[in-house]
Amino acid sequence: MMKNAFLAAIMALTLGATAKAAPKPMVEHIHPTCWWAGMKDARLQIMLHGKNIAQENIAIANAQGVALQEVVRTENPNYVFLYLDTKGAPAQTFDIRVGKNTCAYKLKERARREGRTFDASDVVYLLMPDRFANGDTGNDALPGMKEQELDPKAPFGRHGGDLAGMTAHLDYLADLGVTAIWPTPTLVNDMPLESYHGYAITNYYETDPRLGSNDDYRHFVDEAHRRGLKVIQDIVFNHCGSENFLFRDIPCSDWFNYGGKYVQTGYKTGAVGDTNASAYDQERTVDGWFVRTMPDMNQRNRLVKDYLIQASLWWIEWAGLDGVRQDTYPYNDFDAMVEWCRRVELEFPGLNIVGEAWINHNVGVAYWQKDSKVAAPRNSELRTVMDFPLMGMLNWVCDQETDEWDHGLAKLQEYLSQDGVYADVNHLLTFLDNHDTDRFQKNEEMARDTTRYKQALTLLLTLRGIPQLYYGDEIGMAANKGKGDGELRQNFPGGWPGDANNAFKAEGRTPLQEWYFGFTRNLLQWRKTNEAAHFGKLVHFCIQNGVYAYGRAFNGKRICVFMNGTGKEQTISTERYAEILPQGKATDVLTHRTVEIGDSLTLKGRETLLLDF
Repeated sequence: MMKNAFLAAIMALTLGATAKAAPKPMVEHIHPTCWWAGMKDARLQIMLHGKNIAQENIAIANAQGVALQEVVRTENPNYVFLYLDTKGAPAQTFDIRVGKNTCAYKLKERARREGRTFDASDVVYLLMPDRFANGDTGNDALPGMKEQELDPKAPFGRHGGDLAGMTAHLDYLADLGVTAIWPTPTLVNDMPLESYHGYAITNYYETDPRLGSNDDYRHFVDEAHRRGLKVIQDIVFNHCGSENFLFRDIPCSDWFNYGGKYVQTGYKTGAVGDTNASAYDQERTVDGWFVRTMPDMNQRNRLVKDYLIQASLWWIEWAGLDGVRQDTYPYNDFDAMVEWCRRVELEFPGLNIVGEAWINHNVGVAYWQKDSKVAAPRNSELRTVMDFPLMGMLNWVCDQETDEWDHGLAKLQEYLSQDGVYADVNHLLTFLDNHDTDRFQKNEEMARDTTRYKQALTLLLTLRGIPQLYYGDEIGMAANKGKGDGELRQNFPGGWPGDANNAFKAEGRTPLQEWYFGFTRNLLQWRKTNEAAHFGKLVHFCIQNGVYAYGRAFNGKRICVFMNGTGKEQTISTERYAEILPQGKATDVLTHRTVEIGDSLTLKGRETLLLDF
């Protein structure tokens, strides 16, 4: 008896050790984390990721109206892709069975959307969450994250800004007069260096915990909506971060371009739409990696394409977003992006997408806009593109003395005379600067020249397109890209406990900051109520006496701008401008004075008149 009991004990220990050595398969990631009933495209890809799960039987159970159409296994046994048909299926929770393990999966009811999106009636405010405001010091450095150091003075390190800080200053933004907020990416970037900027995503379904949680993100969106502000999500399809589990454990050999081996892109985005370009340059631009730590996604692989499209749709539905900005647009596969645009339009009709096509001439930018004649018969389906040529123009022309041909405002007038190349000028995102360029004020000396900003901002807010400001423009923040990207992404003063200068409050601003804020706020609050500045057709005149004149009219509203591009006083005859300039009185928006429209107008050197009739 004793011997048998001893043998039984030994066998039990042996079996226990064997069981521990071969644990049951465990699913580490299920993406999307949930989905919705009633989507117009009923196809659903569910990615399962876990150790050796491809060796197990996969099935769904307890599902009403959900059909498992396809199970895709790749050469990596740690992945399985399920394709489901949810047509007609009600909201429910069903089971995904992986061997003996069961995962509950939810199909939710879709939210009732109000049809919000951003357009030319808006002014977009671009901010970088890590550099805007630190509202919760408790999430500054978190155990397990690869970058632990926090130094608000380190140009390329984390500073601690977060969603709580953004939410706390929504009243400031509403009072300023912007109507839409574009934060740089808020998804998790668990990278060992320079994780602050957000463009090396390591999980497409998780908010970076140093910014907050997914719930914090949705709370930010809800609070913005409560104040009449829209939210645009910045997303990246072209590449991810090298610490993304999709790269650390690659699903299949063609998930990334060049087999997951680093090959540098040529950055020649113009080659994609160039009918004379070599196949080499086109391929290297699209398939090459942006940098070594950002592996390039192969969107020609349908698994990759479906995964990315669904991630975007998930965030729009889950958070109630008002628009999307897509990073590095021409570096993506053209056809995959067409399908993405169509899927977004199908599920969220009218939702605006803006793409970053950093090309410095209008023909190249126009190629990427929906219904472009330049690209025909190809059609990107991308409604809005970023007007980089205008940005360069506005940074240049206000520093030059204007003549009648090719200097100063004459160059701007010539550029705008070519607007016919665009399919829709009201869907150009226009800006003075952003997080990748010199600030409009490149140094403190330029910031003290308020006339320069006065002219440029007036042009930005009264010409065609959707204007965008970069955080700090409204207080005259200055930076030069020659000192590195970190210099362009300084902390907003007042966003950190102990900041001596709090530019969020009138009493905390310097006199110069207060001038910038007051001038910007005056123009933004006025623009919100004037449809002519949103949708009016632009009618402009060739330069005469160094003066640029244009008007816009819409639904009975009319505005006129007269801008002296010289340092000398100029007197102009109003007869020439009769088609944009009614007789009578107007209010100069910049000074609030009444202007009598007589036979002539006199403008001081560099003076601007913004007349509201």
